[in-house]
Amino acid sequence: MIKVLGHKAPDTDSTGSPIVWAWYLSEVRKEPAVAVLQGEPNTEALWMLAKWDLPKPQIVTDLAAGEKCVIVDTNNPAELPASINEAEVLEIIDHHLLAGGIKTRLPINITIRPLACTATIMFDLMGEDAYNRAPRAVKGAMLTCILSDTLEFRSPTTTPHDRFVAEKVAKDLGVSIPAYAAEMFAAKSDVSAFSEEALLRMDSKEYELGGKQLRVSVLETTAPQVLLDRKGALMAAMPGVAAADGADEVLLFVVDILNEEATLLIPNDFVKQVAEKSFNATVAGDTVVLPGIMSRKKQIIPALAI
Repeated sequence: MIKVLGHKAPDTDSTGSPIVWAWYLSEVRKEPAVAVLQGEPNTEALWMLAKWDLPKPQIVTDLAAGEKCVIVDTNNPAELPASINEAEVLEIIDHHLLAGGIKTRLPINITIRPLACTATIMFDLMGEDAYNRAPRAVKGAMLTCILSDTLEFRSPTTTPHDRFVAEKVAKDLGVSIPAYAAEMFAAKSDVSAFSEEALLRMDSKEYELGGKQLRVSVLETTAPQVLLDRKGALMAAMPGVAAADGADEVLLFVVDILNEEATLLIPNDFVKQVAEKSFNATVAGDTVVLPGIMSRKKQIIPALAI
């Protein structure tokens, strides 16, 4: 059985795209496959599973030597099981920069395209005939992934093709994109049940800057004040999360989906320096608002400097 998995701290795309591709492998290519996760999905991903009556994929922490797998929504070994180079990687489908470091036993198919969402790439790869055969739940997962990664087309990572695919799938499902996205974002914004430590890890990436290991965390929400009301507790939790995860610092960006801006929490002088150098910002307190900043992949990570 082929395991299809995305990155650690699974968001909607890393939860939904493994489901989409596992269906395609099993039903179209006739190669039995199953979607798996590397951790608990976030609130929006859980909402997607409930909305389309999809079972939550099994959570795995490692892969056995020689175990067959397909990697989606990442190609970074730091975001994959420690034993990934001992597993048998069959394919990689991604929309992030090429990180390097994955070794395979044989030549494989690798598809990395500058699109906003892995599910958009999968729509192209599976072809029209296979897409038409997909059950509503698989199409629903595909739509949710694209709307999540594009923030309903607000993110600067959005391409015309992402929008075309999302609109086609929504039409086929009889779904209103604005109404559906509003439900999605409401689910994403409900973080009341999560601890500060869980929030700091919920949607985060590892990144090295000037010899320092950073955990760059993003929380996308339509209710930013709910998170900002917890800023003291969030900043107090940062040193413990950094130490436990082998990082030097945690950067937390609270992305306001509707107002299209991010608020960066400023717990210390290092993060203040990063904010001022990276975003030409003036920091006067324990937060700084960054207008127009919405995408970690396109606007935050490439800008980071000290």
